[in-house]
Amino acid sequence: MSTTLSTRMAAVKMSPTTALFGKVEELRRKGEDIVSLNVGEPDFPTPDNIKEAGIRAINENFTKYTTGNGIAPLREAIIEKMKKDNGVTYEMNEVAVTVGAKQALFGALCAVAGEGDEVIIPIPCYVSYPDMVALAGAKPVLVKRKDDFSLDLEAIESAINEHTKAVIICTPDNPTGKVYGEDELKGLSDLAISRDIFVISDEIYEKIIYGENRHKSISAFEGMKDRTIVVNGFSKTYSMTGWRLGYVCGRADVIGAAVKVQSQTTTTPPSISQYAAVEALCGPQDSVELMRSEFEKRRDFVQEKLRGIPGVICHEIQGAFYAFFDIRAFLGKEYEGYGIIDDDTRLCEYLLEKYGVAMMPGSAYFAPGFVRISFASSMEVLKKALSRIESGLKAHKC
Repeated sequence: MSTTLSTRMAAVKMSPTTALFGKVEELRRKGEDIVSLNVGEPDFPTPDNIKEAGIRAINENFTKYTTGNGIAPLREAIIEKMKKDNGVTYEMNEVAVTVGAKQALFGALCAVAGEGDEVIIPIPCYVSYPDMVALAGAKPVLVKRKDDFSLDLEAIESAINEHTKAVIICTPDNPTGKVYGEDELKGLSDLAISRDIFVISDEIYEKIIYGENRHKSISAFEGMKDRTIVVNGFSKTYSMTGWRLGYVCGRADVIGAAVKVQSQTTTTPPSISQYAAVEALCGPQDSVELMRSEFEKRRDFVQEKLRGIPGVICHEIQGAFYAFFDIRAFLGKEYEGYGIIDDDTRLCEYLLEKYGVAMMPGSAYFAPGFVRISFASSMEVLKKALSRIESGLKAHKC
């Protein structure tokens, strides 16, 4: 017998965002004034009509287990949404409601990949993708994107072999804010078809998009519906992070397998949240545009301020609510009390401890030399934070 942990757990790290939350709370308990730009959730409340639908569900005693793949009215609403917004028609057995989008992603990975399989992940990427692949028993294969964060299709093709089962993409993207264009998505779809692999498409930021950029789901390209697994949810679009509700759309056998995973882990999605989500999809959508519009104003401010700091490189933020900027010009320099700072993680520690701004180091997203901030905060908070960031970056000794 052995009381050691499983070998699979050795390949999995604790989420760096969780670790940073602990550090921020520790400093706040000590009375420090900390501005948090590390949190990936809208600062807006859940819209009133959605909250009221949840309250009605409680009052009408819709508080029991539901079917493992979600209540029929919600799956029907998701089918209508996918047809209207994305141009793809799904059947009821091709849609499942999940306990957040992470459950959808993990279930999809368990459905299509396992021991001996590989999953390609373009980097920078969301911190949890590689570890979820490892938890599913497969091997994450990290492939760099181009300098402007667009997909490097040649690099992806070079990474494909007989063990490759899928490619994971996120558009609009966390952490970079990139929205993949139609041409590169078409290129990826041609590659997926010719090499017979899945594409897992994380579209959780679909409605948070700016300027002339437009969201296109790769599932809508000819021949891609049955080899695309679309992951989405309610957390970002409807500011429902705490309601823990997502969904996944794809081939019936894939969805059936993902539901098996859910049935043996979380059993069913939360009933109250599901009834609220029906209202989210079927009710008024004014709140979605109001939130997106406010995010765009913040995007403009943050982008301008960052580009105004000599040495910072900030590409256009096309979607989501993150700025992912290059701070390599500030590495290898000496900062008072910290000596020479050579990496982005240490630079973020310095800015947190000395200037009270919590940010995520790019290394957490497999992009050393970068920093991610969230602008899901009020303009007042953002002005304070950007001023502190600028002061901290300029404080190095020449």
